[in-house]
Amino acid sequence: MADAYEIKQPENGEQAAAADSQPSKIQIVIQNLSVIYKDDGTRGETVALQDVNLDIKKGEFVSLVGPSGCGKTTLLRVIADLIPATSGDVFISGLTPREARLEKRFGIVFQNPVLMDWRTIRRNVCLPLELLKLPKPQRTKKVTEMLELVGLQEFGHHYPRELSGGMQQRVGIARALAIDPRILLMDEPFSALDEFTKEKLHEDLLRIWRQTNKTVIFVTHNIQEAVFLSDRVVVFSPHPGRVTSVVNITIPRPRTLSMKNTVEFTELVAKVRNGFVGV
Repeated sequence: MADAYEIKQPENGEQAAAADSQPSKIQIVIQNLSVIYKDDGTRGETVALQDVNLDIKKGEFVSLVGPSGCGKTTLLRVIADLIPATSGDVFISGLTPREARLEKRFGIVFQNPVLMDWRTIRRNVCLPLELLKLPKPQRTKKVTEMLELVGLQEFGHHYPRELSGGMQQRVGIARALAIDPRILLMDEPFSALDEFTKEKLHEDLLRIWRQTNKTVIFVTHNIQEAVFLSDRVVVFSPHPGRVTSVVNITIPRPRTLSMKNTVEFTELVAKVRNGFVGV
């Protein structure tokens, strides 16, 4: 595999860090990945993912699209070491998902930001830094930087109930980025928001992505959202989830909302949608 790491020999932390610093290198390798859920024996097994193969480069923005139940979130959870693969391999800069998790290689943003109501916004963002037992001055500085990054520096002493849904998701992004992960995993983070808020967050997310140079894996049902945000869109088949096509998004960056009105954007949306044809 051209440009890939020697994935069968996982690197130690120092080697992985050096490899991760090289632009355009393949950062995440997914090989022949399958996930089978076993129930209590009344319905047999459920194949969530089947023989998924995918490479993701450092700094890429990749979206996973497909119908409900196609395994998009399952793939995200395997990468994050939240659930195990049944067969196949995932390597993150040569590390297994467990090794990458222990090295704090990724941050996760969920559909629901899962903020603690009794903590202020600053203390919500600070939580992962507290768990890492970082010194208080370092925590304070990092929280301030993260709130500035997501445009909430004036709301640090508010509580989650005092913020809109879009602002709460920005807090979730700030908290995920607080530990400075190399990879940001996002599971339908904007699906519950209205279109106006969603479009503003699209622009904010792309700005944050440019500033931080993180690798982003973004799960969504929304084809237009995927095309607007991504470098590549990976299309999954209905159950069981298989990769049916990978569409390169050729719209230039930086992107603006007006680009959604172009012929190129419309053609790319149609190309992604056609990835489901014949499945």
